[in-house]
Amino acid sequence: MTGPALTAILLAGCLLAQACAAPLAHAAGSRGAVATGAPEATEAALQTMQRGGNAIDAAIAAALMLGVVDGHNSGLGGGCFLLIHLADGSLVAIDGRETAPASATETMYLRDGKAAPELSRTGPLAAGVPGALAAYEFAAQHYGRRPLREHFETAARVADEGFVVNARYAAVLKDNIETLARFPATCAVLLRPDGSPWQPGDRLRQRDLARSYRALADAGSRWFYRGRFAQATARSMRREGGLLTERDFARYRIKLRQPIRTTYRDCEIVGFPPPSSGGVHVAQVLNMIEGFDLRSMNAGSADSVHLLAEALKRAFADRAHWLGDPDFASVPLGLVSKDYARLLARDLQLDAATPVVRHGEAQAVSPGAFGRHTTHFSTADAAGNWVACTATLNTSFGSKLMVPGTGIVLNNQMDDFSAQPGATNYFGLPGASANAVAPGKRPLSSMSPTIVLKNGRPVLAVGASGGPAIISQTLLALVNTIDFEMDLETALRQPRFHHQWQPDQLRVERGVPPEVRLELERRGHAVVETRSLSSTQAVAAEPDAGDLVAVSDPRSGGRAGAW
Repeated sequence: MTGPALTAILLAGCLLAQACAAPLAHAAGSRGAVATGAPEATEAALQTMQRGGNAIDAAIAAALMLGVVDGHNSGLGGGCFLLIHLADGSLVAIDGRETAPASATETMYLRDGKAAPELSRTGPLAAGVPGALAAYEFAAQHYGRRPLREHFETAARVADEGFVVNARYAAVLKDNIETLARFPATCAVLLRPDGSPWQPGDRLRQRDLARSYRALADAGSRWFYRGRFAQATARSMRREGGLLTERDFARYRIKLRQPIRTTYRDCEIVGFPPPSSGGVHVAQVLNMIEGFDLRSMNAGSADSVHLLAEALKRAFADRAHWLGDPDFASVPLGLVSKDYARLLARDLQLDAATPVVRHGEAQAVSPGAFGRHTTHFSTADAAGNWVACTATLNTSFGSKLMVPGTGIVLNNQMDDFSAQPGATNYFGLPGASANAVAPGKRPLSSMSPTIVLKNGRPVLAVGASGGPAIISQTLLALVNTIDFEMDLETALRQPRFHHQWQPDQLRVERGVPPEVRLELERRGHAVVETRSLSSTQAVAAEPDAGDLVAVSDPRSGGRAGAW
C-alpha cells in the first residue's frame, strides 16, 4: 500500500498510541460522537469520521479494533446486532447473530439425560457459526462511505505492533487461565511463553490476527466464509471433536429484521427484535411502568428500584418461556402490547415483592408473531446517522478455542440455547422449547441496542454489556434520562440493580445506599450486593447546544470521543 492510504494508516497508529493515555468519560462536538469500551476503538472511529466516514463507518472501525484490544468481549469469531438510524429517517436492524451447525441436535448437550453445561461453554461444541463479519461487511457496503479494507488495515497494524495490556484485560486472562491453557493455539497467543497470563503493562502482539485482518482487507468476507478461515476451522473441529464445517460457514447469511417500535412518555423507543430478547423486554417493562408516576418516586429510591425490579421479574418470566429465534419459534407480538403490559402490572404491589410463578399469556392478548460477556458501542454524526451496536463472544474469550494460525477465537454462543427445558445457561437464565437447539437456528440473546427518537429525530443511542443485565442496564439508562431528566453522564454514573426472575434475587451495586437495601429487604426482596453490573456506552443529542455528546461508562475503562 502506498500514497494517501498508507499515510492515513501510519497517522492512525500514532494517534491510537496516544489514545490510551487519557480515557475520557464524556465528550461533546458538533460533527460526530463515539462511545466504546476501549480508547483505541474510540480513536479509530473518530479518525474514520475525520477522513469523511459517517457513523456507520465509525461503528465498523470501532468493532474491528475492539476485536484486537478487547478480544475477550468480542471479535470476528462472534456475533452482533447492528441497529441503525439513517440520515433519511429510515431504520435498519442487521442480525449478525451466530447460528447452530447443521449437525446440531436438541439433545447434543445432554449426558445421561441431564444437561452437561461444560460442553456448551468451553471447547469445540460450544461454537456457533460467527456472524459479526457478515453484518459489518453488509453495513459498510450499503450504508458506509469508507472502504472496509481501510478499517481492517488500521486494526491490523495495532494487532501487529501490539497494545499495552491494562489491568482489566490482565484480570480476565488470570480468571480464565485454566481453560485458555487447554488449547495450544490460544495459549500461544494469550499467555506468556511460561504459561502465565500477560500482566498490566505487557505488550500483547497478535501477528496471526494481523495476517487474518489483512487477508480480509484484500479478499473480504469470502476469505472467512468460503476460504482459508472456514477450511482452518473445519480442520480444527474435526481434530477437536466439534461440529462446524466449511458448509456451515458457506451457508451463513445475515438477517434484516424489522425493529421494534414502541412509545414511552413523549419518546419513541426503537429496539432490536428477536432473537434479541432485549428489545422486547425493554419495551415490555417500559409499558408496565408507564402508568406509574416514576419521577415522583425519585431516582435510586426504594420505591423506584422496587417498581422496576417487579416489572423486570415479569418480563424475564416471559423471556424464559416465549423467546427464541422467530424463524423457528412463534414469538407473540403481544409481548410488546400496552394492553398486555397492563395485565401483567395488575398484581404489582408498590409496598411488597410479589411472587411470579410463571409466564404470562401474551398470545391471548394480541394475535400474530414477530417476523423473521459482550461489548456495546454507539456512534452518531451530524447528518443524522446513528448506530447502536452490541457485539459478543458470549463469555470471556468465548469457547476459548482459537482457530490455529488465524488469531481468531470462536464464540460459545451455543450456551445461549436451552440445553433442555428448565436448564439454565452460564448466566442462570432458564429456557424452554422456543429456544431449543436446532440446525441453523440462532440462540436467544439479551443484547439490547436501542435508539430513542423525539419528534422523529434521534436523541439517544444506547446499549450495554453484561449478559442478562444488558436488559436492565439499558432500561435504567432510558429511565434516568427520560423520567428523571438526567444528563447522559449523570445517568450512567447511577448505582445499578438487576432482577431476572430466576434466581429470585435483586442484585444491587455497592453504591446503592444501605437504607435503600434494607427497605427493599423489608418489602420481601432477596438483595445481593455486587461490585459492578455491566457497562453502558451511549451517545445523545443536545439540541439546545447543537452538540452530539458521547459518554463511556466509568465502569468500563473505555473512552468517549467527539469532534
